[in-house]
Amino acid sequence: MSEMNFPEKLTVEWLRLGYSSGTMSPADVMAEVVRRAEADAGMNIWITPPSLELAQPYLDRLMLLDKNNSPLWGIPFAIKDNIDMAGVPTTAGCPEFAYTPKEHATVVERLVAAGAIPIGKTNLDQFATGLVGTRSPYGETHNALRPELISGGSSSGSAVAVARGHAVFSLGTDTAGSGRVPAALNGLVGYKPSLGAWPVKGVVPACASLDCVTVFAHHLEESLLVDTVARGIDEHDPWSREITRLKAERPVKLCLPKEAAAFYGPFAAEYEAAWLATVKRLEQLGIPIAYVDGELFTAAAELLYGGPFVAERWADLSGFIEANPGVAFPVTEQVLRSGAAEEYDAASVFTALHKLQSYKLEARKLLQDAVLVMPTCGGTWTREQLSLNKVGANSDMGRYTNHCNLLDLCAVALPSGDAGEKLPFGITLFALAENEHVIEGAAHSIQSGSAELALSAANENKPVQKAETAEAARSESMIVVAVCGLHMRGYPLEKQMEGLHARFVREASSAPRYKLVKLPTTPAKPGMIKQQEGGASIELELWEMSAAAFGEFVSFIPSPLGIGKVELLDGTEVSGFVCEAYAAVDAEDITAYGGWRHVPLG
Repeated sequence: MSEMNFPEKLTVEWLRLGYSSGTMSPADVMAEVVRRAEADAGMNIWITPPSLELAQPYLDRLMLLDKNNSPLWGIPFAIKDNIDMAGVPTTAGCPEFAYTPKEHATVVERLVAAGAIPIGKTNLDQFATGLVGTRSPYGETHNALRPELISGGSSSGSAVAVARGHAVFSLGTDTAGSGRVPAALNGLVGYKPSLGAWPVKGVVPACASLDCVTVFAHHLEESLLVDTVARGIDEHDPWSREITRLKAERPVKLCLPKEAAAFYGPFAAEYEAAWLATVKRLEQLGIPIAYVDGELFTAAAELLYGGPFVAERWADLSGFIEANPGVAFPVTEQVLRSGAAEEYDAASVFTALHKLQSYKLEARKLLQDAVLVMPTCGGTWTREQLSLNKVGANSDMGRYTNHCNLLDLCAVALPSGDAGEKLPFGITLFALAENEHVIEGAAHSIQSGSAELALSAANENKPVQKAETAEAARSESMIVVAVCGLHMRGYPLEKQMEGLHARFVREASSAPRYKLVKLPTTPAKPGMIKQQEGGASIELELWEMSAAAFGEFVSFIPSPLGIGKVELLDGTEVSGFVCEAYAAVDAEDITAYGGWRHVPLG
């Protein structure tokens, strides 16, 4: 492989840029992934580690795929080892349980069809029972940033694989918080869709009625890109249901618990300070805040392990445990066998279900078009400390997560600054199942607000020269513009952008709702037309310019083109080129090319 300066964090945007420029290939990326996995072997991230032999069939398959219609082309991803990958053993963290599936889990199949490369199977708390990442015969997964700390679980290896740059994104599962806790402890985004929105066919059940497949990534946009591929009903999955993610919207309010949050572990004070700082930032977003009774969520959470719902884990795994005494991790078997307690009879199940139904009603009233915000975790532990308090510490880790699936909520875990050196702090946004677009809108507001506050704080902490003040004023008035044709880098009208002192920001893609046409002009140029139904994602470039330059820029644009709002792949909107629908009558449909750079000349 030629010398390549790979970044520590692998992202979709960076790989796409490398692929489109021809400076690297998916084979180059896989060679680097294998090198990194081998270097980190002592961190116990993998059960089936990445190898060129494992990846080769998927690398070969890329040559048969159309890049423009394969949104994840060449993107490496990791799979938690309770999710099936065809031809590779599924262990669920227990060697004696292992079986080799003939076909992929539904979500894996969809990702592979979109061009993603599955690179291996990651370590986990055995049978996805735990939130700590230490309950595995394959070793305790180390935290990506501070190896003496727990990684979080049960999707431990999946989170650390992304944080350590082995994968762009990874699949986890989430029943009680396993797709969110490891995200918070390793500085990642953890996206948990609504129950049933992603099929669970091909997933070893923990609590089948509550299980979700989730995604870890560095950025929300990457998580949502995976969501667009993985989402959708599977007629062979009894838990699958049709839930459409709508266009992102800001919530009408943010709900925060009125009770003081409880923190635990050796960094409790640092976590509390990070939470209070987060609350201050939330109060500056311009979204109304309501302080609500958090006891509702605490009571719902207690049902998961303090009631007969734990019997569902035993129902799924009792046959294996009884037939193979002593093979399960001791603490895991202890948790599983608790589901066989005599008090968990049929009557207790219905009593709990009726109680839960009343909690769901209260949650629905409270969260109409609103988002609940909580710490993802109230603390963390060193792996040594956890070994002295295996059950209690694990229970602490689920304090702010266990209620989620019981109440049929969607969630996204977001980084929210640091509690200390290499000690990330995270929050989780919750909403009703049909309101995934609202947590998305809230997440965008929080992330953009945090960036603005960070810039402000940085400026406050250093002497400000006149030139800096002018530059800051300029930045505040900058307008982001999406271009899709001759104004892109390397095309004739790039000079116009330079003349307006516009600055290239990054490559991007539109939401998959656009038709692209080649207008019969001289020179030819593209037109993007938004569709009510159907459409595709179109490659764009984002530039920024001053408000004054933007006014001049708009005056140059000839009919049928104009400037309107362009929806990006992550659901946000920016100003950008649009085309009037009538122009499509005499224009060539070039949507299939996916962007102007791929359209043949002539």
